[in-house]
Amino acid sequence: MSSIQIKRALLSVSDKTGIVELGEALAAKGVELVSTGGTAKALRDAGLAVRDISDLTGFPEMMDGRVKTLHPVVHGGLLAVREDPRHMGSASEHGIGMIDLVVVNLYPFAQTVAKGASRDEIIENIDIGGPSMVRSAAKNHAYVAIVTDPADYGVVATGETSLEDRRRFAAKAYALTAQYDAAIAGWFAHVDQGQRFPETVAVPMIKQAELRYGENPHQIAALYTQAGGGVNGIAQARQVQGKELSYNNYNDADAALELVSEFRDGPPTVVIVKHANPCGVATGETLIDAYKAAFACDTVSAFGGIIAVNRPLDEATAEAISGIFTEVVCAPDADDAAKAVFARKKNLRLLLTGDLPDPARRGRAMKSIAGGFLIQSRDDGRITADELKVVTKRAPSEQELKDCLFAWTVAKHVKSNAIVYARDGSTAGVGAGQMNRLESARIAAWKAKDAADKAGWDQSRTIGSAVASDAFFPFADGLLAAVEAGATAVIQPGGSIRDDEVIAAADEAGLAMVFTGMRHFRH
Repeated sequence: MSSIQIKRALLSVSDKTGIVELGEALAAKGVELVSTGGTAKALRDAGLAVRDISDLTGFPEMMDGRVKTLHPVVHGGLLAVREDPRHMGSASEHGIGMIDLVVVNLYPFAQTVAKGASRDEIIENIDIGGPSMVRSAAKNHAYVAIVTDPADYGVVATGETSLEDRRRFAAKAYALTAQYDAAIAGWFAHVDQGQRFPETVAVPMIKQAELRYGENPHQIAALYTQAGGGVNGIAQARQVQGKELSYNNYNDADAALELVSEFRDGPPTVVIVKHANPCGVATGETLIDAYKAAFACDTVSAFGGIIAVNRPLDEATAEAISGIFTEVVCAPDADDAAKAVFARKKNLRLLLTGDLPDPARRGRAMKSIAGGFLIQSRDDGRITADELKVVTKRAPSEQELKDCLFAWTVAKHVKSNAIVYARDGSTAGVGAGQMNRLESARIAAWKAKDAADKAGWDQSRTIGSAVASDAFFPFADGLLAAVEAGATAVIQPGGSIRDDEVIAAADEAGLAMVFTGMRHFRH
């Protein structure tokens, strides 16, 4: 059957948004309204005639509403194949009337968890009857419309449904119950049972947007967020202006936001990212000071880059950023003057994130591989000065120690093999993604020298810098490249079988070196 007139509708919703208006529209079309509990009350309060579900089933609601719709009269009215004489004969024999429309949304399980409710309250917000009706109606979508999204109320308010709409509703309904069950399974596994890696993992996600294309124009892509919310990140940022964000924009902006969030409680900080790697990072007394220092690290790579800041944007910083082509700017907020400056750059995307993500937040990272997925805990490891181990004859000075920790924080967000030179709260050179650590050290030093030449400085900022390595130096050659570049302090995890050789080379060069005991590979 294609078009079906709605004669009886069952309305049972947790979120009452728009339900009265829908009930009024259906009643005006002569549709009989059947409802439960709070939904029935809301409809009656609006002056509508409503039949209680208990009147339909001949059985009272009981057990605090846990048992009300789980009844053959309800599910028979949903599942009966209208064109099958046996089905309709059984319905007639047992006094089962047909239900043509079900409007359901489920108990707010994820929201209850997010607000920190007690275990008992969380359990009570596991919907049983709702998903059962949703699945029954969706299975029999040839004859029954199942509406789970208030955005679809207008479609059924006409009093009839098409097969095309019922198929679409059914697809949305099963996606809803899958997402709902996944959230419940995840809570039981991770929160209630404390399982880090349960036997089965379900990740409920909701599509936010289809993107123009993926990493390349021949690929397709979409943005999804995890159902239930509670996470603040680049996907939740508010776009104030600019073109639609691309897959690469999201990926790079995420990298920039994650790094700048490491400085959420620090001084004004600016991060410039290109192809998911930071090419310039700096702190300063003001945001514009930090931007100028970050930009000076690599003025070539900054062109067409992504910028993230840890302070609300002001007009002066916006003017400076607007001096070159920039794809995306991420900030907690921006004043009206800054917004006006960016408004002149119509293609620039301005994203306002509100509070920055907590870099120490727990969570999972997931990566697809051929035939499967790799899941791990997020790299939320952080090191303080007190946790460092001095391994050389000379200990770092106070400034060298600050530069070491700054370089180490940046290196955590650079693709391995990662080498970062830093001085006075600013990156001097970044070597990323090389197949060996020596090449990363050389590239970072070369980039620093190139930046100095372009700026007309007397010397490279690697002179007197601290250098961070995301993993241990397997040989002394990488460290010696840093010595040649002018570094005076080194921070690295340690743990190589050649640590003694590397330490000896550092001592001979007069370097101060500290071990973190923690590695930050980033692939």
